[in-house]
Amino acid sequence: MIYHVAKSGCDRNEGTKEAPFLTIQRAAELAAAGDRVIVHEGEYREWVRPKNGGLSEDCRIIYEAAEGEHVTIKGSERITGWENIEGTVWKVSVPNEMFGGFNPYETEIFGDWIVAPYEHPVHAGDVYLNGRSFYEAGDLDGVKNPEKWMVSPYETWGDRPEALRDPDQSLYRWYAETDKEQTTIYANFHGADPNRELTEINVRRACFFPERTGLDYITVRGFEMAQAATTWAPPTDEQPGLIGPNWAKGWIIEKNCIHDSKCSAVSLGKEISTGNGAFTKWRRKPGYQYQMEAVFRARAIGWSKERIGSHVVRSNRIYDCGQNGVVGHLGCVFSRIYGNEIYNIAVKHEFYGHEIAGIKLHASIDVQIHDNYIHDCTLGIWLDWQAQGVRVSRNILNRNNRDFFVEVSHGPYLVDNNIFTSSYGFDNAAQGGAYVHNLCCGFLNRYPVPDRSTPYHLPHSTEVLGTVPVYGGDDRWYQNIFVGGTEEGRFYGTSHYDGSPVCMEEYIERFLALGNGDVEQYAQVKQPAYIDGNVYLNGAKAFEREKTYCVSDAEPMVQVMEEGSEVILEIELPEGMFGMETEQVTTQKLGMTRLTEERYENPDGSSLVLDCDLTGAERGQCPTAGPLERLHAGKNRVVVWRR
Repeated sequence: MIYHVAKSGCDRNEGTKEAPFLTIQRAAELAAAGDRVIVHEGEYREWVRPKNGGLSEDCRIIYEAAEGEHVTIKGSERITGWENIEGTVWKVSVPNEMFGGFNPYETEIFGDWIVAPYEHPVHAGDVYLNGRSFYEAGDLDGVKNPEKWMVSPYETWGDRPEALRDPDQSLYRWYAETDKEQTTIYANFHGADPNRELTEINVRRACFFPERTGLDYITVRGFEMAQAATTWAPPTDEQPGLIGPNWAKGWIIEKNCIHDSKCSAVSLGKEISTGNGAFTKWRRKPGYQYQMEAVFRARAIGWSKERIGSHVVRSNRIYDCGQNGVVGHLGCVFSRIYGNEIYNIAVKHEFYGHEIAGIKLHASIDVQIHDNYIHDCTLGIWLDWQAQGVRVSRNILNRNNRDFFVEVSHGPYLVDNNIFTSSYGFDNAAQGGAYVHNLCCGFLNRYPVPDRSTPYHLPHSTEVLGTVPVYGGDDRWYQNIFVGGTEEGRFYGTSHYDGSPVCMEEYIERFLALGNGDVEQYAQVKQPAYIDGNVYLNGAKAFEREKTYCVSDAEPMVQVMEEGSEVILEIELPEGMFGMETEQVTTQKLGMTRLTEERYENPDGSSLVLDCDLTGAERGQCPTAGPLERLHAGKNRVVVWRR
């Protein structure tokens, strides 16, 4: 069955092309496995809540914009009737019935691992003038006399001050007062007339998100979706998004433009029964412990490859969201996230917490993150807890405050053929990682986490095999290019592994030399480091026991730029890095992680061979260091990504 939806339609119609429905929701109430919902040109202000799911990969429910037509789904409403009260400040009152049972203007952005907002509570509501979001003020005086923010007010943000990308926008402030009948919103429009311009406010929690769990095999394709009053999405709570499957299997979210979610855009995360902000509510035990409980509770309700995950998020443009572009704890397993452009995530700095990134995943078991362009975010990619079997490949990370963070995971995880250009490159608070053929232009932090024993799993499975602390190390660094920098006290290159053994036999010898003992002794011996074939430029330093490497003081002049639909890398390289004795990196070369005792391999269990570069060019038996095989000494200019 094919259902049609158009702005000329009526929900009492039959949903045919000649007699379409008026709302997408009407089609969503009827659509069953094998059906298509085609939505025609126009703006649909609604929250689409599917009632049914598909049956299999080949028997899905497909929601798509009509070919060649622009369809927008918004969580907001256009508001007129603004009254000027003083200078450039206006007010409007709206009935609370507009919000249903959820009023964004009395719902705080609050929960586990959030840092309290700077001066006052921040709410899920927002005000938009011609598509641009405002900042919330703490009172009416803050609307009348706004203060411009030049940098983030949070000292802990990214471990250093972060400049706002649009300081002038911080002068556009709103404030709301609510009672039982109505919500009154005050806003400073700085000379614009809100009754003549497009003025909108957040009304709905989502744009496309089922209320029920377990609705599998749904495709959402070709829409613009924006302005949802999403709430904070930590790994210990329900993780709502502007769009998401809400604990299901086999969704495809593709070719959409998704923006202006108050918190998260695409959620592949957990549902509410496995945890609901208990740490913030009760403080009886650490948030870490509640998160551990969520893992085991999920197993009890069917968290498995057969029932959850295996989603595809591809070829979307995701931007201007307060917390995440893509978020997911538990529900993201076995998924693919690729071909997306993700930018301007968490750069307003209205609120801060430890769950912020372009892509932020917990339990990213066998997740494949590849061919994305992630730029101008507070943090690019953050893999937290149980990064096992995940591969981060062929991505471009550019102009982020930090590019990449992996935390309290035990591997195996693989990071290969990526370009990392930001000055703050990596935080590695994990073990068992393999970094191969990357361009790394920023500094690297590495540290153990001995006080949190986190889970690891059977290969390619959600079944928990054990828990273990993070000792740090057991990492592989093969055939990367490192670029030095100027920040004092920072590590550029691999010298922070100095003092590590270089094989498992040496590690065991050091352990045995401590005498009889058990758990306490493992924290006293550095885990092995497997490092070879890297290039160190402009002051970057090599691991003291690396055998084959190239060092040059040359400044490579790295630049990533956008020209139309193309993203281009320019880099200048020295002659000496070419002709090194290297070898193709394979599952066999990468070996087995010490603690999880697993191989680096494909999700189907087959062996890896890293025989192609970032662009797909074939690598030979003696491959070039870095993400691109066909480089040469001197200046290089290469198209590395296309919109």
